[in-house]
Amino acid sequence: MRVYRATDYSDMSRKAANMISAQVILQPDCVLGLATGSSPLGIYRQLVEWYKKGDLDFSEVTTINLDEYAGLSGDDANSYRHFMKTNFWAYINIKPENTHIPDGPAHDPESECIRYDSIISARGGIDMQLLGLGHNGHIGFNEPGTAFDKDTHLVALTESTIEANRRFFEGRDVPGHAYTMGIRSIMQSKKILVIASGAHKAKIVKAAFFGPVTPMVPASVLQLHNNVTLVGDEGAMALI
Repeated sequence: MRVYRATDYSDMSRKAANMISAQVILQPDCVLGLATGSSPLGIYRQLVEWYKKGDLDFSEVTTINLDEYAGLSGDDANSYRHFMKTNFWAYINIKPENTHIPDGPAHDPESECIRYDSIISARGGIDMQLLGLGHNGHIGFNEPGTAFDKDTHLVALTESTIEANRRFFEGRDVPGHAYTMGIRSIMQSKKILVIASGAHKAKIVKAAFFGPVTPMVPASVLQLHNNVTLVGDEGAMALI
């Protein structure tokens, strides 16, 4: 595992964006696994800036997102497809047909999970997977206690995760279920890039990367991957 200590959120975002941009430049038709939430926003802003300068070309890139809320269509302002459109995809030259995210309103969850795994498999797996680090150690929506051999599945979100995401919903109820790429799928990625920002992540960074490997801290399984990079700011890295 490689560990990079950034001075602050902006520096963390730039360092991580540098790694993603290198992947795109060296492998123009790469498959990027992408994440949502507040942590990767700075990365997406930096990548868009470099694209506008002519430094990056996403025309052959495929993106496969980690997760989506069950029941939310891609047009819903709180869906992760909408998040990706408004924060990244709309500003680069990626082809819409090359952007993949679980279908929130799918009527048959089991079939949707199989469909999503088949997308990953058909594209030869994920070349670089970007991950945030949940306050309880979740990666994607793989909550504590999730079996490490899970593929894409429908998960019931913990109350703590629902509360952590409530700020994005502006008075609306946060969905209680979500589709998420499973830990097995994440671990089959060729490279994994983890970002962490803020002192409130310090304890979970230490537990995930320097504690025992246990399903109760899902991110701890990343210790078993042979190509993981962790980029964190001073606050997140304070205990390591």
